[in-house]
Amino acid sequence: MKQKLIVIGAGMASGRALEHLLDTAPDAYDVTLFNAEPRGNYNRLMLSPVLSGEKTYEEIVTHDADWYEARGVTCRFGEKILKIDRERKVVISENGETPYDKLVLGMGSNPFIIPLPGHDLEGVIAYRDLEDTNRMIELGAKPGARAVVIGGGLLGLEAAAGLKARGVDVTVVHIMGHLMERQLDEAAGYLLRKALVDRGITVMCSANSKEIVGENGHVKALMLDDGTELPCDLLVMAVGIRPAIALGKDNGLAVGRGIHVDDQMITSDPDILALGECVEHDGAIFGLVAPLYDQAKVVAKTLLGEPAKFVNKEVSTKLKVTGCDLFSAGDFAEGETREDIVFRDPSRGVYKRLVIEDNKIVGAVMYGDTADGTWFYNLIKDGEDISEMRETLIFGPAYQGGAASDPLAAVAALPADAEICGCNGICKGQIVTAIEGGAHTLEDVRAQTKASGSCGTCTGLVEQVLAVTLGDEFVMPTSKSICGCTDLTHEDVRRLIKSSELQSQPAVWQELGWSTPNGCHVCRPAINYYLLADWPLEYQDDPQSRFVNERNHANIQKDGTYSVVPRMWGGITTPAELRAIADAADKYNVPTVKVTGGQRIDLLGVRKEDLPAMWYDLNQAGMVSGHAYSKGLRTVKTCVGSDHCRFGTQDSTGLGIKLEKLLWGSWTPHKVKLGVSGCPRNCAESTCKDVGIICVDSGYEVSVAGAAGMDLKETEALAKVATEQEAIDVTTAYIQIYRENAKYLDRGYKWVAKVGLDWVKAQVVDDLDNRKALIERFELSQTIYRKDPWAAHAAPEEAPKFAPLADLTLEAAE
Repeated sequence: MKQKLIVIGAGMASGRALEHLLDTAPDAYDVTLFNAEPRGNYNRLMLSPVLSGEKTYEEIVTHDADWYEARGVTCRFGEKILKIDRERKVVISENGETPYDKLVLGMGSNPFIIPLPGHDLEGVIAYRDLEDTNRMIELGAKPGARAVVIGGGLLGLEAAAGLKARGVDVTVVHIMGHLMERQLDEAAGYLLRKALVDRGITVMCSANSKEIVGENGHVKALMLDDGTELPCDLLVMAVGIRPAIALGKDNGLAVGRGIHVDDQMITSDPDILALGECVEHDGAIFGLVAPLYDQAKVVAKTLLGEPAKFVNKEVSTKLKVTGCDLFSAGDFAEGETREDIVFRDPSRGVYKRLVIEDNKIVGAVMYGDTADGTWFYNLIKDGEDISEMRETLIFGPAYQGGAASDPLAAVAALPADAEICGCNGICKGQIVTAIEGGAHTLEDVRAQTKASGSCGTCTGLVEQVLAVTLGDEFVMPTSKSICGCTDLTHEDVRRLIKSSELQSQPAVWQELGWSTPNGCHVCRPAINYYLLADWPLEYQDDPQSRFVNERNHANIQKDGTYSVVPRMWGGITTPAELRAIADAADKYNVPTVKVTGGQRIDLLGVRKEDLPAMWYDLNQAGMVSGHAYSKGLRTVKTCVGSDHCRFGTQDSTGLGIKLEKLLWGSWTPHKVKLGVSGCPRNCAESTCKDVGIICVDSGYEVSVAGAAGMDLKETEALAKVATEQEAIDVTTAYIQIYRENAKYLDRGYKWVAKVGLDWVKAQVVDDLDNRKALIERFELSQTIYRKDPWAAHAAPEEAPKFAPLADLTLEAAE
């Protein structure tokens, strides 16, 4: 029989230990996982982006229910452990006893609450978990909300920045003379404070808290010892953590500041291991993720009887606040045997300081430009002699060994054991191995190695390793601003529209500091799309912020005439519709009538002033716009399927019609084309569409991210489902998540390449609640925007509005 393993605590450290254990020996243990929180492992490093609105909780889940189920882990979430009976080898929880052969403790830490008068008032919270984050998000939904954050360290500043992004009036109170004094010197602390103040955050250093003032049992203000009163609706304490040792101490384990463990992560009981923020090893306790992940490797090997030893390494610190780039590693205290190399560029807000002792870097502090942080960190960790590069050291690796003209030369020179991703302990050699094995994109490398998958600050360095390894085959991604009106990228703008609740174009121009009062022909269509996609109830579509084709509801041709394409649901038509098209072609002297690749009929050469009358005639026959001009659903191509074809397995035509009637009229970042094939012979060419469905005997195979235009790309498998409704639901949810997240004018295949198909699957296929929510948001948008534009102008009297005057607005773009 398999041994019984109990793990207490479903945090990042124990989660990584389970990954190592179950990947190496999936049948070694029968695993039961307890967690006081009512959920499994999620990336706590990413709580700050969740708070600011850059990410959702679902995006930071590390192990979902399917992960645990697939590996046979019994999950008992929301169930607290009351006692460990070490003699009988059972844990006693709220629901009874569970035996173990081996026990792993990963309870993490408890936030330190300053025992000020009033600290137990409602509205005084710490910042440690999802519940704390949700409390702060709720506050951000209240107009005029105010918050005070006590603590100017990493957590406190991330909390303050996230609250500010939610629209909260935030004051940071810090007892020391400058922010993040453990990681930054005074000069870097000043620059950080200035950046936060520029964001509208009030920062008070050398400020001592005296009392928390309440009213009716709820926090009202923070009183400082100088008598200053800071009104607040929420008070966040982020002043440090303490290892959660109560369970170990109460059950007779050796403890100090944390639960004592040896090099193999074994406690004073040989059958109980511990790791993470709850442990103490050689007098050290831990609060950063890199050593916790090293501990996880050791725990897994110890459980399997393999030799392993935990060694506490030097760690670096980075702040996860967008726009505040800082890096700190090592010891930067002054000393008689130490000297500094300092670089300042006030105009760019860049500051770098290296602390040198015995021709070795012992500390580094950088603000504003941290691209070389990992390189300096490796020099500190390896204790490398820097005497030969002393004169150019501060300028980074690109200037060493005559490599100033080739910034990638230093990356190429890094040894295989040079650490690239500190959070996950991934070295250059592991990344190179993954690349040589076929991981040719950042997403591929992240999926195979986890490098850049935690805090994300090593992303640039991972891309450089890709560039060095692949050579000319790799194209370095660049972040371009949305247009000349702003330095913000599409991703920045979309995030800020959501997090700052900007619900009109003037709000965007004003709040995001546009250089032109009303935008330009490049940014206005994108902003118009983002607003209508994110705020369908609050925002009204602006036709003048659309390309000329979308304003005129037809495709302009090179001679100034237009192309009119009526919609044919799933490629099916009727004699009446064909007669209506033929009559329109005769009546309006259409020179060319063509069958399109999307199984429709195109009337080419229609004069602009004839458009409303032609639409009226086609509407009378029950035909609506085919949106051949739109950034939206174009066509759903089908084959005849099981109704007629002897190879057909399902009713592909019927499914195509249902999908088209459901999805038509939906605005998307770019055009969207679907295909539904009745069997794997694929007559509808479904494997090169934005969404393709292949009908098979067992149901439906849904794939996405294909292309057959300027780029030729086969679709990627998204899901296999048994029923037609499931196929419709998965498709709808995919379209909505594309609508909500993609950059304007990015086709689906480009967007999927950026976010990764695994992420899409997790949101659309694996998470049924999220799928349902996506469908509901899509349906809500459709109730507002699914209207036939032809019908609105389908009358002869509309012709003057379509007179062929010179267009002084946006040019057509594809």
